[in-house]
Amino acid sequence: GTGADNDLCINQAVVFIEDAIQYRSINHRVDSKSLWLYRWYYSRTCQWILSLTITLILALAFIEKPSSLTVTSDVRYRLPAWNPPCGLTESIELLCFLVFMVDVSVKSYLIGWEEFWKNKWLMAYILTLIVSLTDWVVSLSFFCAEDVRIRRILRPFFLLQNSSMMKKTLKSINSTLPEMASVVLLLAVHLSLFTMFAMLLFARTKDGQQEKEWVRYFRNLPDSLTSLLVLLTTANNPDVMIPAYSKNRAYSIFFILFTVLGNLFLMNLLTAIIYNQFRGYLLKSVQSSLFRRRLGIRAAFEVLSSLKETPANAQQSHVSVGALLQVLQKVDMDSRCKQAIMRSLKMCSCDQLSAAQFQKLFEELDKDAIKQHPPSPEYQSQFMQKMQFAFGHPYFGYLGNVVALANIVSICVVLVLDADKQPSERDDFFLGAINCFFILYYLLEMLLKILAMGLRRYLSYPSNRFDGLLTVILLILEIATFAEYGFPHPGWRPEFMGLLSLWDMVRLVNMLIVFRFLRIIPNMKFMALVVTTLLDLVKNLRAFAGILVVVFYAFAITGMMLFKGAVVPLGNYCILRKNEISWLSLVTFRLRLFSAYLLSVNLICRWTKIYFVAWWLISSVIWVNLFVALLLENFIHKWDRRCHREPLSDVEYQRTVELMFRDVLEEPTEEELMDKLHQHPHLQLCR
Repeated sequence: GTGADNDLCINQAVVFIEDAIQYRSINHRVDSKSLWLYRWYYSRTCQWILSLTITLILALAFIEKPSSLTVTSDVRYRLPAWNPPCGLTESIELLCFLVFMVDVSVKSYLIGWEEFWKNKWLMAYILTLIVSLTDWVVSLSFFCAEDVRIRRILRPFFLLQNSSMMKKTLKSINSTLPEMASVVLLLAVHLSLFTMFAMLLFARTKDGQQEKEWVRYFRNLPDSLTSLLVLLTTANNPDVMIPAYSKNRAYSIFFILFTVLGNLFLMNLLTAIIYNQFRGYLLKSVQSSLFRRRLGIRAAFEVLSSLKETPANAQQSHVSVGALLQVLQKVDMDSRCKQAIMRSLKMCSCDQLSAAQFQKLFEELDKDAIKQHPPSPEYQSQFMQKMQFAFGHPYFGYLGNVVALANIVSICVVLVLDADKQPSERDDFFLGAINCFFILYYLLEMLLKILAMGLRRYLSYPSNRFDGLLTVILLILEIATFAEYGFPHPGWRPEFMGLLSLWDMVRLVNMLIVFRFLRIIPNMKFMALVVTTLLDLVKNLRAFAGILVVVFYAFAITGMMLFKGAVVPLGNYCILRKNEISWLSLVTFRLRLFSAYLLSVNLICRWTKIYFVAWWLISSVIWVNLFVALLLENFIHKWDRRCHREPLSDVEYQRTVELMFRDVLEEPTEEELMDKLHQHPHLQLCR
């Protein structure tokens, strides 16, 4: 009936607008049941459950055998780790797999069978689940005693497939690989040539001094290649050249040439090439996101224009204001945008909206989110007005910064004076007294600012929240110290009474005071600009950081399987061993300085060097340079924009990475939008 058709059009428009808000594809089923399922799937609850499931399955590696639940990773001193019984982690894993099976089933149904065969990610998702479940069954059949668990290496895929931005990043990286391969090949040629020169230059002779160089670093081809590869990372510099340099200073020319050509030229050339190839990555991605948003809004317009209440004799499609209001009531969107669109509709005198007017209304989604700070309280008393003026003035904040600097200087003086003293010789009276004085000042400053600005306005500034939170923590610690050890007095020395000694309490207070000194950043224009830009980058580069997590996790799990049981404690010494995820994560982070590991793995097998070299190539040579390229592009663009923006004291701009490039994006044409809509696999338009 007409009513059912109208309800379907309204619901379709709601979903299309929500797709536009979230930059999602509109190529999904649009019948009434599918729309309900679609909104349920993308609800906050379902997405939260899916994110929690992904986090849970990744975190299992920390408690699975071998467990990382120990205080220290040193095998000489740690107690035996708790290992879960067979079936515990496997049960949790099965629950996660069931959630993923529901996830892939819903996704596959919503996009339709035809689109499913075009979606390589979904097919890979199903294949990963099949392999993981097979490996899970094999694990149970061996009573969890198997050494190799393939499904653990596959777990990061669940994180990858759940993020559209990660998929775009991988696609862009894939297109950059050919250019990177040419420079990596040039690095390999550079390394090979200098390896040959080194083996000829430091060949075995009767000279005992020169033979030290041969024995330690250039005994054979694999050792020579390894030594120079590590030198390329500067991890064994200058150790690798010391024996030869001790004999003759001229040998240093070889190592200087190798380092200059490799590090200063080739490595930086790689960074330049990657930056040049990767420079347009974000712009292309954001351009694609803009097209999705415009397409979603236009799709909503088209389905609303097909409502029965629209005049049939109209030459152009129009949407009634009443229909749009019905849609806005159901759409899950930011209240600021919804209110702005409502205001625009009320100001509009017409009852029908054209496609251009409809699209213009939703341009509110592309604007900066502006946060206005609440007004200060209005006092009637002249005395209170003067107090408000004095303690709300910027100079009062500058005074607080000077006091904080004085606090830092006093702590430094005390630490320098007490650096060489034994704990029994140390008198903490002076440090305790000055801490007491400064903390009382910080408390007074916070209260006076609240008096001048009002609590709501005070808390609306992030710097004030940071300052106030640390002040409250410092006050609580100081009260706890006084309650436990009394007020500072001459001869006030550390004693162990309860959980923390006096010295531990004082150190904790001083660390927080040092941390609190960061309050000066908002008062220094360019420093604040750099810090806020970096913080915005951290928030907007989550996809890239997520891929880093995937790489770290995969290499950590692989290393655990390859080097299980390779460390044996021998008295006060240890031989290399990798057998837990937390230690492996740290190791893989430090492998850019991997000289010790490349030397230690000779005790196990020379072929294990391939693992470490592969990690170095992916993490340092490729991934870090990609990150630098992306960081530069973001930073330069945001720096230019922020430098030209007029500072407004009561207004804060909150930008996303999509809004960052808004001024350089191209609007899609009418023909492009309509052509794409007519290709929709599940939506039939009348025109």
